[in-house]
Amino acid sequence: MSEKIVNDIIVIGGGAAGMMAALQAAWAGAGVLLLEKNEKLGKKIYITGKGRCNVTNVADGEDFFAQVLRNPKFLLPAMGQFDHEDVTSLLDMLGTPTKVERGGRVFPVSDKASDVTKALARGMKDAGVQVELNTGVQAVVKEENGFAVKLAQGGTLRAKCVIVATGGVSYPSTGSTGDGYRFAKENGHAVTALRGSLVGLTMEEKWPQLLQGLSLKNVRISAKVGKKKIYDELGEMLFTHFGVSGPLIIELSSHMPEDFSSVAVTLDMKPGMTPEQVNARLTREFTENARKQLGSVLTSLMPARMGPVFAQLCGLTTDAPINQITREQRMAIAQNLKALPLSITGTRPIEEAIVTRGGVDVKGVVPGTMMSRHAEGLFFAGEVLDVDAHTGGFNLQIAFSTGALAGRSAAAYAMER
Repeated sequence: MSEKIVNDIIVIGGGAAGMMAALQAAWAGAGVLLLEKNEKLGKKIYITGKGRCNVTNVADGEDFFAQVLRNPKFLLPAMGQFDHEDVTSLLDMLGTPTKVERGGRVFPVSDKASDVTKALARGMKDAGVQVELNTGVQAVVKEENGFAVKLAQGGTLRAKCVIVATGGVSYPSTGSTGDGYRFAKENGHAVTALRGSLVGLTMEEKWPQLLQGLSLKNVRISAKVGKKKIYDELGEMLFTHFGVSGPLIIELSSHMPEDFSSVAVTLDMKPGMTPEQVNARLTREFTENARKQLGSVLTSLMPARMGPVFAQLCGLTTDAPINQITREQRMAIAQNLKALPLSITGTRPIEEAIVTRGGVDVKGVVPGTMMSRHAEGLFFAGEVLDVDAHTGGFNLQIAFSTGALAGRSAAAYAMER
């Protein structure tokens, strides 16, 4: 692409935040050029919600912000201007109606993530947004009257302002390779430490490998640092070749501190019973099945595949005669049913994470406009910012909200000049 002048706005990144920013800026009357390094728009949108795209969540106010793990207050202006109702109304207007499912999760009625991308692309086209695919950016340079955007393929574009919506570093195959962090640093911004969030956790012991593929439902995962409980939720988990995963574990990963050795994580397989009730049940089962083997009791307490591994963790085998099990051994079984230790050592690679934890330090960004405090006319939106949340549509809502605010603010800024 040869050098040319773009009068108003260049948006870098054609994901959820970038497309929303471009659309809102164009609707506000600005001339917008969106640059996307991939061969198509919204590559990460295609894989969200297991291909169905969990576009947002109907949680309001405090309920929503309770799901935001880092810098929730920074999001107040963005959410105030563009919330979940705005997202669903916009998609409906663009021909993609939505529906609400369990936990307030919102999906397109069609259950096709591609329909969300197509709707936003259609909206941008109708609004006059110019889109250039297969166009990477090498640098964003502040100039006297705006910005020079240097392209990876050669050539330079110029604009009054730039919106960086390049995503994080999770799922790099979707184009999220950390370019935005470089642009931010080159324009005076600090970038906080990057880690995977919403990702599987690795374990020191090898026994989870024996249970690979086994899912436990209606269990409780708890995590403490010293006496402080940092996580305690009921749900589903999964054993894997590297340790543990599944909804509970993925959510736990976003709460883990840098020092994993300081965290005690336990699995409660009988969350509906008190320790006393578990012990009473074991006592009764052992009395009624005194002539049987331990395995016969364990199968009534957990999936059959888990019995042999669990017995070994208690220092026993499933063929141990019940009438020979000591009180101390029975107490150990009861203890592990309620609080089986999971020695977490770390996370899976950041490339496997659903979102990136860390990013452009929000202290350097004006929350009411998403504009840089260091380079006037430079805006940020989406996962490139140091803001992340639980699963359930919250991270996409953050992308849409910050994108909408950045687009509107950039349009106002550009049109004043």
